[in-house]
Order: sequence, then structure tokens, then C-alpha cells
Amino acid sequence: FFQKTLTAVKSWFTLFGWSKGQNPISVPQSLRRDVCIVQLTVAQEKNFKRKVDKDKGFCEMLFHLNGQPIPGIAASQSLPSDPVERMFQLHWQHSELLSFLRGQGAYLSHVMPEFLLAPEDYRIWTEVNTGLRVGSMRSSGKLSSRPIFVLEHRAFETMSKRAWTDVLLQIYKVFVLPRVSSHVVPDPSSLESLHNMPGIKSEPLCSNVYSRYERTVLIWLNKQYEKHRKIVWKDSQRGGIPPMRWIVNFDQDLLDGLVLAAQIAAYCPYLIPTHFIKMYTNPRTQEQLLHNSLILVKALHSINLDTDIKV
Repeated sequence: FFQKTLTAVKSWFTLFGWSKGQNPISVPQSLRRDVCIVQLTVAQEKNFKRKVDKDKGFCEMLFHLNGQPIPGIAASQSLPSDPVERMFQLHWQHSELLSFLRGQGAYLSHVMPEFLLAPEDYRIWTEVNTGLRVGSMRSSGKLSSRPIFVLEHRAFETMSKRAWTDVLLQIYKVFVLPRVSSHVVPDPSSLESLHNMPGIKSEPLCSNVYSRYERTVLIWLNKQYEKHRKIVWKDSQRGGIPPMRWIVNFDQDLLDGLVLAAQIAAYCPYLIPTHFIKMYTNPRTQEQLLHNSLILVKALHSINLDTDIKV
């Protein structure tokens, strides 16, 4: 499950995270490398030098999705040449990033700034905070009073991957999902056939599972499916018009492909005779579900919406 989530996150941010086209990312490697750092001091050692596309950095992605920079952190700045001072600056930047996201409503209390560091910087951080360099750093007042988690390399990489994935998920939640507006969703009661169907409320406290933005999407799915199921499959030879349904989640209710096909057909009706008319409208076997999924993915490819969705 975690690997599928990670794949979906990487795919979305690669395709839509930056303002100037696609930018393939790796989690956590490219994020740890690019977060808020786009230039280094001239005096730094060669292994710290690198060139970064200023339009492809982490801060640029955050600015593109959010519309405002992280307070106090410039998109272009220098790192100290001293490895310890460099680690402290990166740790401070990660702390500011997490504080900024939490202030926007992100749930990231479990993510520590040190989990976002690169392995070499994390090693220095653990040395400094476990006493190996206490004597040289105590006077600076930079030692942490929080509990110290010392992880071996493999465990740290696993933790870092999870931490960065959660950061990206929360960025999506607080900066992308809120763009969904209830004003663009017609009132479901405008459809006579929906009068007897239980409604989905979009008020904030109506669900402990889905946010109000996700529930707005569910309302939209119900509206579009009920409106288009009789249009898309009116000439179906594989089960006729599919029955009315109440769509209340994003997994079980979408498994047969019909709901998603109805959404796509609403905007690309020319796909109905070439693709969707061939779907089973009352699938009962795994083979029929697979058949519907194949058609759905082929339809996405035909309109160049290739988001790497596996059948």
C-alpha cells in the first residue's frame, strides 16, 4: 500500500508540481538535494558544488502550488562551507518548512526536521546531539533538548522516504485540494432521479474520514455519473444501462471503472463509441472488471492523459 501511495505521489508531482512542465522527482533523493537550496558558496568544497535549474527547485514547486514563499527562506541562498554549520542551516530550513506547513493545516507532528536531511547531514546531526561534539557546540546554544532518534543508515533511509512522502501528501492536501469549490458543483437536487438518494454534506464536521473538499468531489462524482450513465451506455450491448448508485468512497465504488468512465465521457463524449460502449455495465467476474479497466486506461492514453495508472 505504501509503495502504491509513493508511486502515485511521485507521478502527480512530476506531472503537475512545477509551473514550467514536467520535472521527474525521486523520493527522497531529489527532494533532499533540492529543498530550498539553489546555489552554494564559491568557497565550498567541490563535493558540495552543483548546478540547479532555478525553476525546478523544491521552493519553486511550493511557490507554484501555494502562491507564496516560505517566510524567512529565500529561494536562492548560500550554504556555509563548514559541514556542521551547513547541517544546522539545513535543519533550521526544514524546521521552518514544517512549521509553515503545519500553520496551513498540515498534519506533520510526527515528522522531525532531521528526517528530511541527507544521510551525511543526519550523521553529523546525531554526532552533535549525542555528545560527540558537545564540547565544541555547547557554547553556540544550538543543541536540541528534544529526544534524539539515532537510526542506522537503512532505517534512516526508510524513515526519510516516509517523511518526505507525508510532506508531499500534506502539501497536496493543504494547497491543491482546497481549490475544489462547491460553487462549481451544481446542486444534486436539480436531478429528479437523485431526489430519493441520500445526500452527501460538504460541511467540515460531517465526516471523520473525508475532508469537505473530498466530499465535494464525491458530490460531483454522483452528479456526473447519474447524469451521464444513461447517455454513455444507452446503446450498450454488454448489460444495458448500469443501475443507479450512491458513490460514497474513492475505492470500492470506483472499482468497476464505470464511474470514472462517466466523468471522462462528460468532457470527451467522442470516447463513448470508440471505448466506453464496450464496457460491461454490470460486471460480475474479475475478468470483466479487468476488461473495463483496460478500456479505461486505453481511453486515458488516447487523450494523452498518461498518469502511469496501472490496469
